[in-house]
Formats: sequence, C-alpha cells, structure tokens
Amino acid sequence: MNNAVKEKELERCVRIDTAKCEERDHRVRIYDRNSLEDIDWPNTKDGRYARAYLEPMMLQGTRDFIVNVNTTLLIARIDDLVLPLTVNEAEYENSYVCSPYTHYVRYAKQELMLLRKPLLEKGLSALLSVVGWGMQRSQINKVVHVNNWLLSTNLYPAMSGEQAVCLLAAVRERYPEHAVVFRSLCPELHSDLTSKLKQAGCQLIPSRQIYLYRANDPSFGNAKSRWLLKRDYELFAKHGYEIVSQANLTDADISRIAELYRLLYLEKYSYDNPQFSEHFIATAKASGALTLYGLRKEGRIDAVMGYFSRNGVMTTPLFGYDTALPQFTGLYRMLSACLIGQARENGHLLHESAGAAQFKRNRGAVADFEYSAVYERHLPLGRRWCWLLLDRLLNRVGVPLMRRMKL
Repeated sequence: MNNAVKEKELERCVRIDTAKCEERDHRVRIYDRNSLEDIDWPNTKDGRYARAYLEPMMLQGTRDFIVNVNTTLLIARIDDLVLPLTVNEAEYENSYVCSPYTHYVRYAKQELMLLRKPLLEKGLSALLSVVGWGMQRSQINKVVHVNNWLLSTNLYPAMSGEQAVCLLAAVRERYPEHAVVFRSLCPELHSDLTSKLKQAGCQLIPSRQIYLYRANDPSFGNAKSRWLLKRDYELFAKHGYEIVSQANLTDADISRIAELYRLLYLEKYSYDNPQFSEHFIATAKASGALTLYGLRKEGRIDAVMGYFSRNGVMTTPLFGYDTALPQFTGLYRMLSACLIGQARENGHLLHESAGAAQFKRNRGAVADFEYSAVYERHLPLGRRWCWLLLDRLLNRVGVPLMRRMKL
C-alpha cells in the first residue's frame, strides 16, 4: 500500500470514528476561562479532583502555579470525564510538559551525560542543535496536548479508545493548524487508547523509559528486592527520622517543601522540569490535589513527596530532599520506601516515572516505555517532517539504545 492510499485510508477511519461519536451522542464540549462557570462538573471522584486542581489554574493563570509553564489551559468534557487541554503556539522556554521542543531537544541535550561517552555526547549535542533549529522553523510547539495536567506523568482516567478518538476529532476541528498530542501513554497501561489512536492515524513517538512497581500484587518482587526494601525502612530508626503525614504538615512547611523540590528536581536535574511555586504546593495541599508526606528530624523537614492516583495507578510528581546532607543518610531510599508503602497500602500500581534506573530495578520495578500519540496528518509536510523524523529516529535508534543501556 503506497503512502497516498495509506493517507486516504486513515482519513476514512477518522471520519468513521467521528461519525460513531456523533451517532452515540459522545459530545465533546470544550471550555475556556470565560465559560468556566458553564461547566457541569461531574460528581465523581475524578470530576471533583479535576475541579480542585484545574479551576484555580484557569482563573489565575498557569504561571502563578508553575513558573516555567506559559500555556492556554482549557477543559474538555466527554460523557462524565473532564480532561485538561493545553494550547501552545511557540513558547520555546516552557517546561517539557507542554513543549515538545524542550523535551526532545533541550532536555535531551542535558541527558546526554548519561551516555558517559564524551565524543558521542559532543556529536549528538551538535546534531540536536541543528535538528532543534529545524524544529523551531517547522513550529513543533504549535500543539494541543490532551489530558495534560502539566506534570511529569499524566495519569489517565478510565477512558476508552473510542472516547480518545472523539476527543482527537473535536480538538482537530477546533485547532486545524495544531498538532494534537496525548502524552504519557504506556501500551501496558493504556492498550485500548494506544491501539485506537494509532488506528486513527496517530504516531506513537517514544518519550522516555519508565519504571512500574506492582505494589498492588502481594507476590511481586524477589528476595533481593524485599531485602533491599527492608534495609531502606531500617534507615528511619538508624538516622532518627519520622514520617510526617499531610495532616501534620503546616503552612509554615510550604517554603521548605518548595526548597526541597528545587534542590533535587531543578538544581540537581534540570530547570526544564516543572518549576512548582509555593502557591502551587499550598493550593495542592489545601485541595487534596496532592497527598504530601515528609521526613522530619529535630523539627525540620529534610525530604518530601507528593503523590496522586487515578484509575488504580499512583505517581509522585513532587519529590525532593536536602541534597546537602550526606548521601549515606539515605533520604532518597527512605522516601522511596515510604512511597512504595503508600502504594501497597492503597493497592495501587506505582508509576515511578524515569530516572534512578538501577535503584528502581534493584527494588523490583519493571522497565517499560512511555509514548506520545501525535496526530499531525492534517498539517502541511513542512510542519510534519519533524514528527516523522522523531518517529523513525526514536523508534529505530532511541528505544533500542535506551533498552541496551538500561537508562
């Protein structure tokens, strides 16, 4: 089948799926800041969470909450699901959570040091600079992200592939000059979504290697991983730390929590991570959008994590500790043990995101890949080539390399 025939067939599939949406009354409604009062928020757990998290951002603007995120935040409702949409035109200094350029070029350059091969790093960095220039020319950041909570990992509600295709069609109709992207898709967790979006013409472009810990399976893990976790738990008594729940974290702790996140995720890793403000943390704490836990010693919080869960999956977008303290203290190990304990207590699968690969493998986490489903077939070739390049380069070279190096 040649490319022209493939294009026509994919267009036909999208038209058919859109028609099915209309026939089954799967209406997609999209709201902006001016129509916020018209939203009929579903009286469900996910609906209440969405309102608590999204309504303040829509009213006050995203930059009050996440300093390096400049985007137009919208809300889409389909059936009883409420999902955030983010719309961008360029904004090349944004965090990777809504900037494909930052994710695939700027952040990727920073990750090259993991290769530990200076000559290769230098060559790849030069290549990324050239490709990045071309990507800006092709307006790679002119994009609408669906279900974008502006976090490192976007968890999905119990959404069917058919609903995802309906959302795709509605967004494409409203924004005909934008690429449409569904971030944070993992085939193991979202088989129906990835399958249906691919059938509708989306490319599955790899974004990162992630780690899943099946804390909801009592038999998960081996003897070594259980022994390591036991050692991690023993560090609490050894170093005199107590676990502090959200109920015992006060407003006076907010600035320290923001500092601990900054020390780890921004200063140690990358300022292209979401830069959460104190306002974000205070609002998330007050609304319950994040469940916070801290490690306290002698009245001071030295480590913190904030997690949320959806559809049986849990992840922690807020994680930090005092990096100036000696490594043998084991703050990261204690935080991770606390996180796994919470996942087990709640019976959730733990999405551990990326990074610290060997540490997570040793404790029983299993590697998988996360993808972005990108629809760009309605755009001219001058806008599409960067997505086509990423598809081929990352699926054929990037994924095998990451698997081999266990990044």
